[in-house]
Amino acid sequence: MFRALILNDGSGKCVAGIGELDESSLPAGNVTVAVEYSCVNYKDGLVVTGAGGLVKRYPHVPGIDFAGTVLESTHHSWKPGDKVVLTGWRVGEVQWGGLAQKARVNGDWLVPLPAGLTTRQAMAIGTAGFTAMLAVVALEAHGLTPASGEVLVTGAGGGVGSVSVATLAKRGYQVTASTGRVDIHDYLKGLGAATVIDRSSFEASPARPLEGERWAGCVDSVGGNTLARVLAQSKYGASVAAVGLAGGARLEHTVIPFLLRGVNLLGIDSVMCPRERRVAAWNRIREDLPLKDLESMVVETGLADVPRIAADILNGKVRGRVVVNVNTA
Repeated sequence: MFRALILNDGSGKCVAGIGELDESSLPAGNVTVAVEYSCVNYKDGLVVTGAGGLVKRYPHVPGIDFAGTVLESTHHSWKPGDKVVLTGWRVGEVQWGGLAQKARVNGDWLVPLPAGLTTRQAMAIGTAGFTAMLAVVALEAHGLTPASGEVLVTGAGGGVGSVSVATLAKRGYQVTASTGRVDIHDYLKGLGAATVIDRSSFEASPARPLEGERWAGCVDSVGGNTLARVLAQSKYGASVAAVGLAGGARLEHTVIPFLLRGVNLLGIDSVMCPRERRVAAWNRIREDLPLKDLESMVVETGLADVPRIAADILNGKVRGRVVVNVNTA
């Protein structure tokens, strides 16, 4: 038996609670993992609260990320005792996930815990940090360098934003962080942001297809009017990595920034990202993310507190990263 956060469908409403499950109830897979840590991402907020309508079958164990130790394996890449990390692959959404003491998955979805990282640190990074690194890699692949100019991070107080700020700053970029929360300005500057600006300047749709050129690059987790405004303000040849939609899924804009300024809009997907790119990104994280900054982003909790945090993360009340020790209440 093992403990898990279990979701049930109660009269059309998602009900979350801690319960015990038998290992025989785990889904099909060729690797069973003793989970040590998981975390709470924006998608976890949607799953746990039921707000996203993502889960189609109940009961369900959420948790799109986990890190731990292999217990059993018939997969050629893994043996008992191996330390592993999982993010994405629709685990925690379509298949039972990592907010439990045990998980069973396809071994192809796992990556080795990078040398020098603990399982707790891996979950402090999680999908948010992995996505942030994919965005940085994509921006640099399209020509961004520290000499290019200001790099904007929107939704900077969230998990993706926080890791993006810290990673870009360590790599020598002049980072401007956008947030609606006055109380975290010092936190963002502590991560390396040179400037912190209020998100209200991006909330209205752009009055013109092109505005003054300012941004050499951007990691955008907001979408909606914010992304449209950033595109209008991007410098010639700049790239914008779109990683989220906290501010809306619609993008109302023209193609003018792409045609007259050669702006690139880069879509970043961390869920189905191929394994080779995953391993490369995790190795980059180990090298480029300052671990002291990582720790300053982290709040640790247990399984019982996840439903409250899931609601808070959807309401923009969570700063940085929430790590879940699945072996504590």
